[in-house]
Amino acid sequence: MNKTTDISDTVLKIALAAVFAALVCIATIIFVIPIPATHGYFNLGETVIYAATLLFGPLVGGFAGGVGAGLADIINGYSQFAPGTFVIKSLEGLIVGFLNRKMMRVSKKSSVAAVVAIVVGGLEMVAGYFIYEVGVLNYVSFDALGEVPFNIVQMVVGLVVAVPVVRIVLRVFPQLKN
Repeated sequence: MNKTTDISDTVLKIALAAVFAALVCIATIIFVIPIPATHGYFNLGETVIYAATLLFGPLVGGFAGGVGAGLADIINGYSQFAPGTFVIKSLEGLIVGFLNRKMMRVSKKSSVAAVVAIVVGGLEMVAGYFIYEVGVLNYVSFDALGEVPFNIVQMVVGLVVAVPVVRIVLRVFPQLKN
């Protein structure tokens, strides 16, 4: 690659990360189910984080997840979660992206790689919120455990929506596979 191509690729990744951060924020804001025990909420932002990460890699997914979901927390009135969300969702996107890429090099079965990567990244999200609620927000462990099933469902919904959407997008735009 030459220097012009590297710069163009960098500019494209930055633009994609910003667009997907906005999409994560919107997806997180439009569908909210409050969880009274922790003052958190169930949302659909995971679907966009996973799609961004599977299509464009860990850096785009990590940025989109952390920034988009963190902004949504602030906009939705859950600002106490915003710092944790930024870290947790950034790590989730990075984990899903890196694992997916690593597994694709070994397996070439894109759906299997995506599912395994999402489950591992999603479990980081579930554990991350539990640790944040207990360790930072000082919630009682029992209350924080009440959010775990909602976060697992959020991960599963994200997986069930994102994996087929990504497959369709890659069929329509095969050039995105590179």
